[in-house]
Amino acid sequence: MTALPRAIARRRSQTALRLLAAAGLAAMLGGCYQSREAQSDYQSDYRLRHPITLKEGERSVEVFLGRNRGGLTPTQRADVLSFAQVWRREATSGIIVDVPKGRPNDQAAADSMREIYSIFVASGVPRNAILVRPYRSSNSALASIKINYSKLVAEAGPCGQWPKNLGPGQDSSYTENLPYWNFGCANQRNLAAMVDNPADLVQPRGESSSYTARRSVAIDKYRKGEDPSGKYSSQYDTGKIGGIGK
Repeated sequence: MTALPRAIARRRSQTALRLLAAAGLAAMLGGCYQSREAQSDYQSDYRLRHPITLKEGERSVEVFLGRNRGGLTPTQRADVLSFAQVWRREATSGIIVDVPKGRPNDQAAADSMREIYSIFVASGVPRNAILVRPYRSSNSALASIKINYSKLVAEAGPCGQWPKNLGPGQDSSYTENLPYWNFGCANQRNLAAMVDNPADLVQPRGESSSYTARRSVAIDKYRKGEDPSGKYSSQYDTGKIGGIGK
């Protein structure tokens, strides 16, 4: 009678130990999975933490109007001319011109608009690429003709975010000697602001043709056995360190 209860108790203890071991193994595997997930969320490469993205931005210029004066000032003409020249190179849409209406300076706006339109046409902007639309401006603000178009821009950031503590702690970025989160953000943001053509960050430009005249001269000298390099002055190497004091 005593052997049976002992066997049952032994089986129950073995089952409990097995369940306890399974639970411990599951906890260990869960901890490994969480650490891997945390590592995947925290990118060690600053280019992945702060990627440069291409978006559609806007370039605009405002021509402020007086009440009793029509036409553009020399500075305004230069601004409109530069705007039209840059449009041909970087615009992704037509030009939208917002002209104020219902103000005492409507005549000045019409005179300025005629001059703006003539500058656009003379700069090579197609007539069908210019959209003029009226708007009602506030009486308390100085009226202006607003000119804008859409273009491709590169952006990165925002910077200055510190989601993790830089000091000692339980954070894996500290114990694994990973770079702090804000590291490299300013470099990415400055690069995005300075790039001439944002599309260059995605794909290279097409190669232009070689300078045929210079290549023909170099090949002709090579055929004659002459030095194909350029001619330099005899004083070209006078700045060598070995010539100091002579």
